[in-house]
Amino acid sequence: MAIKSKTENRDTFAFFAFAAPWIIGFLFFTVLPMLISLVISFTKWDILSPPEWIGFGNYKEMFTDSLFWKSMQVTFTYAIFSVPLNVILSTFAALLLNNKIRGMNFYRTIFYMPAVVSGVVVAIVWLWMFNPEFGVINNILSSFGIKGPKWIYDEHWAMPSIIIMSLWNVGGSIILYLAALQNVPTELYEAAQIDGAGWWSQFFNITLPGISPVLLFTILTGIIGALQTFTPAFIMTNGGPNNATTFYAFYIYNNAFKWHKMGSASAQAWILFILVFVISLVSIRVVGKYTYYEAKEGNLL
Repeated sequence: MAIKSKTENRDTFAFFAFAAPWIIGFLFFTVLPMLISLVISFTKWDILSPPEWIGFGNYKEMFTDSLFWKSMQVTFTYAIFSVPLNVILSTFAALLLNNKIRGMNFYRTIFYMPAVVSGVVVAIVWLWMFNPEFGVINNILSSFGIKGPKWIYDEHWAMPSIIIMSLWNVGGSIILYLAALQNVPTELYEAAQIDGAGWWSQFFNITLPGISPVLLFTILTGIIGALQTFTPAFIMTNGGPNNATTFYAFYIYNNAFKWHKMGSASAQAWILFILVFVISLVSIRVVGKYTYYEAKEGNLL
């Protein structure tokens, strides 16, 4: 027993020794700044002068600011359309890439490559593609006799443009769905085919339940990412035209670093944290009810 106890203590010490750099970094670079920002959210601070305690003043001002509600509308509109489109497109792309044909590894690589490109680079490329005068998209449309819109330069087309651009990064989700598809027991499909089930029946009764844990993960991370969208507004549109792409994260950035209202920005950041936390819990509860996990025996629960 003494030897076992020494071994356990040694393993525990080794665990904390290896985990210590991450734990220390998490405490000092994540938890501590969050707590400091919570305190700052109750102050009026322009960075240059000492902070002035104003209680809930920043929160009251925020909820009466029309730009706050506009940024919320823009962000949730983007999330409502971009997340389902990304999930649907990446799922069916993964179904196609799951076929065993010659050269499939090459096609999988091609689909995944855009996911490793920096967000800033992607924004610059799409900025050129959306150009109404010499952009590649309008050039292609004009070859068919179609006059293309002004895309991000048009108030009504700016948000659809950003949503279309978001589909560029489906490669990461495709890899996850592909891995999940390859873990679905093949005998389930064989039994379904013997019973005369068609492709759609197999998809809804075998494929979707089989990949549902990955669906839950991608939906959750997709929502969190959509609520924190910043790069397109910062690089491409500067929140315009007419605040049509003023995402909430960009609104926070402007308050902090453009208008030097650090107290307001901290309050807005905490509202975003609460929103992400609540929506994540709701998503886990709602989507989690339809999530199936593989039992130890290999059956789907």
